[in-house]
Formats: sequence, structure tokens, C-alpha cells
Amino acid sequence: MGSGSAIRGSRVGAGPMGEAERGEAAPRVRVPFYCANLHEVVPSFASEAAVPDEWDCPRCGFPAGKDKANPPAPPRTEPYKTHLAYVKERRSEEEGKLILDEALAKLRADRAAVEAHMKASQN
Repeated sequence: MGSGSAIRGSRVGAGPMGEAERGEAAPRVRVPFYCANLHEVVPSFASEAAVPDEWDCPRCGFPAGKDKANPPAPPRTEPYKTHLAYVKERRSEEEGKLILDEALAKLRADRAAVEAHMKASQN
């Protein structure tokens, strides 16, 4: 049972893990952010990196700011609009009635043509 691989359980290219092998971590600074739902998020940034004015709250998704007393307002979401609502924005009632009458007249003409063709083929 003695013939086994000496590196069993490790993958090719894997080496010892740890701070000494990867190099020193950059100095960090932790900055608290607050959202409208009073959630606190404290991400860490490299000390020489620019800290953003807003950060997304991972709990509710609202924007979070640095001022606890005055967090950014939640984004305003527009309600879902149906296809009919968009059509009503573009067309007046009169235009809609004209388009409907035109479509119905075309359908009736097509139906009459099919019926006439069917009568002619029966005779």
C-alpha cells in the first residue's frame, strides 16, 4: 500500500498560504455608512484609496451615506406600467377609435373575401 503521491491532497501550483508568502496587506481604513433604514455598513478601504460618498447597503439595497443623521433618500421607483398605459400615453381616445375601426374594417373585408372564395369553390 506504499505507492502513493507525495503531494496527495494539493493541487498543482499550490504553495504555502499565509501573509509571508503573499506579501504585506495594504494599510486599511474602515468607514461607516448609513442607509435610510438605519442599517450600518462598515466596509474597509485601502488607506490611500478614495472613499466614495455613497455605498450600497447589503441588507436593503438602498444607498448609504457617511452622515448617520442625514442618510441619502431611498431611490424612487416607478410603478409597473402595462402595455395599455404606454399606448394611452401616445394616443388619444379618438386616435385609438380610428385605428380600431380601421383594423376591424380590414378584418371584415378579409373575412368576406375568404367566405366568397369558399362559396365559389363549393359550386
